[in-house]
Amino acid sequence: MRYRPFGNTGLEVSVFGLGCMRFPTEEDSQGNQLVKRDIAIEMIRTAAKNGVNYFDTAYSYHEGESEKLVGEAFADGSRKDVFIATKCPVWKVEETDDFDKHLDEQLGKLKTDYVDFYLLHTLNSRFWNKVKDLGALSFLDRIKEDGRARFVGFSFHDSYDVFRDILMSYSWDMTQIQLNFLDQEYQAGVKGMKLAAQKGIPVVVMEPLRGGRLAAPPSGEIAELWNKVTSRRSPVEWAFRWLYNFPEVNVALSGVSSLDQLKEDIDIFSKAEANCMSEEELEVVETVRKLYDKRIAVGCTGCNYCMPCPSGVQIPSIFGFYNNGVLYDDQAKQQELYKKWFVDSGRDAQACVECGKCEEACPQELSIISLLKEAHSYLSEK
Repeated sequence: MRYRPFGNTGLEVSVFGLGCMRFPTEEDSQGNQLVKRDIAIEMIRTAAKNGVNYFDTAYSYHEGESEKLVGEAFADGSRKDVFIATKCPVWKVEETDDFDKHLDEQLGKLKTDYVDFYLLHTLNSRFWNKVKDLGALSFLDRIKEDGRARFVGFSFHDSYDVFRDILMSYSWDMTQIQLNFLDQEYQAGVKGMKLAAQKGIPVVVMEPLRGGRLAAPPSGEIAELWNKVTSRRSPVEWAFRWLYNFPEVNVALSGVSSLDQLKEDIDIFSKAEANCMSEEELEVVETVRKLYDKRIAVGCTGCNYCMPCPSGVQIPSIFGFYNNGVLYDDQAKQQELYKKWFVDSGRDAQACVECGKCEEACPQELSIISLLKEAHSYLSEK
């Protein structure tokens, strides 16, 4: 495993950080997705045994189960050997005391009396103004002083201008942004990454595979382009390599769903050197980006912040079927899956009552209601 200095913290952190939000699940008799606990814990421990020392979780991941899994995985005495990052659910904070209430609940789930990194989760202009007015920055100062958090930061989903304003407003120890070769100018983007680095603030990257979309086997022009490059690599390795090529990226998070994916990522990040890409490789990635941009139907990353839907609509999965059909010329197969998994059980896009809760929660600010109609049309047309 390769490591990089983490800003002014004095820590050496693995370039590969395990994102604990996409563990394998199974469906119970009521249609709920439950984490396969034994496999998830094995994955966490396997990552640690192979040198991964940064583990990213949050209050909401796996509907509140992720922090418990991380706590259980490291309850064997290995907690001291890893860095745990979790996040304050800012959408649930309505009064000042809620900051402490949620953190203490999270520490209990994690079976620890401190976290290494505590982040204000999914900040946008609305959440930022709300928690700032409720005393979030004083709270962050206090938890560093009392030892419940060693370092503090924020994860981000809004425009570059909002990112810059938040970054300049406090002495942050780190920040977490969405970045991949498709989203170079989206939200904070490469420009925000470089701004944080200029200020000496470490950057943790989420969605490096855009919710797994960049991991899927390419077809057509994209496959031809990858195959022209002298160095043959998987789509996953291309995506990660583009990221860790930047010396400004301290950690790239990957939320894996199987042990095989985990082992692949560990192998890829064993070669994680900055400035490793040739001009030829960078040009190919840029051409691939332009091709993807033309073809992606919905910019959904599968973060699941919109879930659970009150009406049972399986929003991220529906968008996944839609994107897969468009990207890989596979409409017939995606229509078959859509009918089997969602139409027949009444969890398809037609069940949407347009309450708008999903759009309020979406960090990508997608027009989910209209996009569901578009996806349903594509996935149902004859």
